[in-house]
Amino acid sequence: MNIVVSTLNAKYIHTCLALRCLKAYAAPEYDVQMAEYTIKDPAMNIVTDLYKRNPDVIGFSCYIWNIEETIKIVQMMKKINPEIKIILGGPEVTYDVSHWLDRIPEADFIVIGEGEETFKQLLDELHGEGQFDKVSGLAYRENGEKKISPQRNKIDLREMPSPFRFEEDREELSKRVVYIETSRGCPFSCQFCLSSIEVGVRYFDREKVKDDIRYLMKNGARTIKFVDRTFNISRSYAMEMFQFLIDERVPGVVFQFEITADIMRPEVIQFLNDHAPAGLFRFEIGVQSTNDSVNELVKRKQNFAKLTRTVTMVKEGGKIDQHLDLIAGLPDENYDSFKNTFNDVFALRPEELQLGFLKMLRGTGLRLSAAQHNYQFMDQAPYEILSNDVLPFEDVVRIKQVEDILEKYWNDHRTDETIEYLVNHVYNTPFDFFQLFGTYWDEQGWSRIGHQLEDLFRRLHEYLNTERFDNLSIIEGFMKVDYLQNQKHKPRKPWWDEGVEKHIRSHYYQQMLEAPERMGEAFVQEQFSEKELYKHTVLEVLPFDYEYYKQTGELIEKPSLLLVYYDQKVGETKVYSQPTERFELPVVS
Repeated sequence: MNIVVSTLNAKYIHTCLALRCLKAYAAPEYDVQMAEYTIKDPAMNIVTDLYKRNPDVIGFSCYIWNIEETIKIVQMMKKINPEIKIILGGPEVTYDVSHWLDRIPEADFIVIGEGEETFKQLLDELHGEGQFDKVSGLAYRENGEKKISPQRNKIDLREMPSPFRFEEDREELSKRVVYIETSRGCPFSCQFCLSSIEVGVRYFDREKVKDDIRYLMKNGARTIKFVDRTFNISRSYAMEMFQFLIDERVPGVVFQFEITADIMRPEVIQFLNDHAPAGLFRFEIGVQSTNDSVNELVKRKQNFAKLTRTVTMVKEGGKIDQHLDLIAGLPDENYDSFKNTFNDVFALRPEELQLGFLKMLRGTGLRLSAAQHNYQFMDQAPYEILSNDVLPFEDVVRIKQVEDILEKYWNDHRTDETIEYLVNHVYNTPFDFFQLFGTYWDEQGWSRIGHQLEDLFRRLHEYLNTERFDNLSIIEGFMKVDYLQNQKHKPRKPWWDEGVEKHIRSHYYQQMLEAPERMGEAFVQEQFSEKELYKHTVLEVLPFDYEYYKQTGELIEKPSLLLVYYDQKVGETKVYSQPTERFELPVVS
């Protein structure tokens, strides 16, 4: 048999661990080809490539992000070759199996739950006598009648073969995210999550996992993401792995983990702050809601005070970036409650704050009890909510406006200093800024068009002008700082219309060359030449003392010079600032 396993990833840089687990488990009896695509690839291109592989059997790994596109591929493949055997597996088709047998009659089999052993036994029967009733965890039709066998016992993960030693993967390791699991299952019971359905946590063999990580690093992997639902559920295990990754790290490799922050002990964080190199680790932390009654409704245990302690300690350590998640649309979380949740979490200043919307996943307790909260949601994947009894659709739309601005302006870190000033000194709460700007953005129709970096600044400036703030010049000053210091190359034409006039700029440059100490010790150390100053820097006059603000956080409305140097040799941008009172002021004609 010619066997292919395939999936449609969300992005090219992603890889599918499931395909590699199936291929490894089926070997050596079966030589399984892997074929990965993305949901953006034209269906005809995917079908053409699969057809050229001349498969007898194709298995598709199905998720909420690819199921609709996968169905199109399955239907086309079956029309082209009705004899081909099509197998579906993955979390999206594991639940409501009867529904999927009806929805996708082109599929010959559906593998339910943990798939490695079921898939291999199914291949045995396809290759042999075809006694499919002997295969546990399998759904199919026989003489028009649905056959759904019970799921099998869980695999002993300690005996699982490595899914990382395939020659065809080696050249791609440096270009894509590598997903690795050291455990399966979750100890918690959050009713919106599929992981809550599987009872208990099982671990892979630790030494095999370490050998796999060594292999991946040796062969060029740069981003390795652990898919364990709660990496730190066992403190001793997490500490052992952290120590291993620190001891055997390879420069340039980043490890990402999903952790439960409120159970992380301070001594573990202190160990990481003391011993982990900056940039080696990245944490993803699901907060979802800070409303205790909401969390109780979805059986989510969370101590936000302890979570805050963890996030704060990690941030103060300055070694580990943190990605925090929120879910809008949980039961009894109305617009005002979600606003409080947002402000609570934004106050922690995570490097990335993801605002997602509740998805009513098949098989979850929340979907089964949807009527209790009058949930309306999309009929097809990703089953995102449209409304519930406390969150009308109009509020969902408003929160989506917040999400749009959050992604563009905070998570991309284009305007950090501007936003800090706005949320601390201009708006009542951070949510108010993101909401008001998001609503304006939507009303202008900007969500339907593309934008360059300059456009983002111009549109923020246009919106702020409509607010008629008394301190707009201060805000503009921070916007200039953000724009200039986040550029890799000297900008040809900044977003603002008028810069420092040429003769005034020359006036200040000459004083810097004659007495560099006027710009501070760091500037003196650089020993800039006249050519470097004129060719590779941008000079602006700010309406406040920026250097004092950076040092103290206190804003003094005293003019200062902002000098930004773009070092093309090393690709570095350097910022210098001093009050204009340290210079002889130019004569204004």
